[in-house]
Amino acid sequence: MDKLIEQITMDELFPILNSISDAVFIDDKDGIALWCNKACKELYLVTPEDICGIHVSELEKNGVFTPSVASVVLEQKKEITIVHENGQGKRLLTTGIPILDSNGDISKIITTSRDITELVTLQNQLEAVQSTLEDLRAVETFTTHEGIVAASPAMQTVLQLTQRLATVDSTVLITGESGVGKGIIAQLLHESGNRKNFPFIKINCGAIPPNLIESELFGYERGAFTGSRTEGKIGLFEESQNGTIFLDEISELPLNLQVTLLQVIQEREIKRVGGVKSIPIDVRIISATNKELQDLIRQNRFREDLYYRLNVVPINIPPLRERPEDILPLIQVMLATYNEKLRQHKEIDSTALAVLLKYNWPGNVRELQNIIERLLITTKGDTILPENLPTFLYDTGNPLGDHSSFSDLTLKDSLEHAEKEILLQSIKKYKSTRAMAKALDVSQPTIVRKMSKYNIKSNR
Repeated sequence: MDKLIEQITMDELFPILNSISDAVFIDDKDGIALWCNKACKELYLVTPEDICGIHVSELEKNGVFTPSVASVVLEQKKEITIVHENGQGKRLLTTGIPILDSNGDISKIITTSRDITELVTLQNQLEAVQSTLEDLRAVETFTTHEGIVAASPAMQTVLQLTQRLATVDSTVLITGESGVGKGIIAQLLHESGNRKNFPFIKINCGAIPPNLIESELFGYERGAFTGSRTEGKIGLFEESQNGTIFLDEISELPLNLQVTLLQVIQEREIKRVGGVKSIPIDVRIISATNKELQDLIRQNRFREDLYYRLNVVPINIPPLRERPEDILPLIQVMLATYNEKLRQHKEIDSTALAVLLKYNWPGNVRELQNIIERLLITTKGDTILPENLPTFLYDTGNPLGDHSSFSDLTLKDSLEHAEKEILLQSIKKYKSTRAMAKALDVSQPTIVRKMSKYNIKSNR
């Protein structure tokens, strides 16, 4: 082996050292810089001419090293490895190795540095995800009730308030973004109270045409208008007798009917369209909206007096992004529910789960529910992997940037797009396919094959 090494001349050694991507410094026994390779220009902005003959302590004072590993090696007389930053803020892994002579004294110091900025960033991201997973998995118990998951303090407060209000007949206004579960809370109020054995009627005020909503709510007498039933029709308020009527999207109720509804709440009686007889009603009124009603009041689109009648006791359901503690339990419950419903036995890979946990869920619980159902239906295997996830879930924190430009592509096309971007970035940084293969932890033939596939030209 020694004889083979002896065959490498100094004229051959320096070109070899210049070809590697790690920065290499050689200092003498006194700490005087003797030489550095070409990679030092990229990591430290210095050339052999800049450092030759200068003591490492002076280079440290000039900011070339922060700190000088060679100085530590001279002081401690042993191999030293540290993680530090260069003048450009890059994170470097630097090792200083003492070369000993026959007497055991230091004759030279070899220092190598490698840029680990991206590795540290990825490690920090991974640790953050793992920390989130551990925190969420530490929630050993969470409250579930009629489709409601409450692991977060915010949702536990909502659930406790709902349980207290279920025993009284107060008018309740439920607010929150679309998809947070306002309808489920309204149903829970009904089913946990004294009216649970009577009807629960849900009305979407925005889904009924304005010219029909009055007759739908209050009914009509026979012959009230052209096209009406000859025997007339009872309205939804009457159908809710002794039970609960849930007015969803109350902000969409026309102004003229807001006046009528106010009278119904005050007088506890209704009149059918075309009728003169007052009909007493005994119903609990729960309403919900995803709009700011006070803003609508200022715009003269919602009556202030009706707002105060409806808002006797408010329940606000926070969006899912503000209660991340609920995401993992919701996924667990939904996964179990749809596995049973679809007769499946699928589970979610930890990496895919981390993506779901980091997404901000603008569509809230409804969006999460739809995604889980979709994944169970579309995933062929028993494990839901990252590649099975819709591409838009990667929008937040994606190192390749915004996916909006190719969000309409198929999953295969999106993955190929990402793969090509990685190769293009790598060839700019590492210059050779061998260095790219090492950095990306694949074989060089794989890099060559992939570059040929995407028609990417090598710099060398």
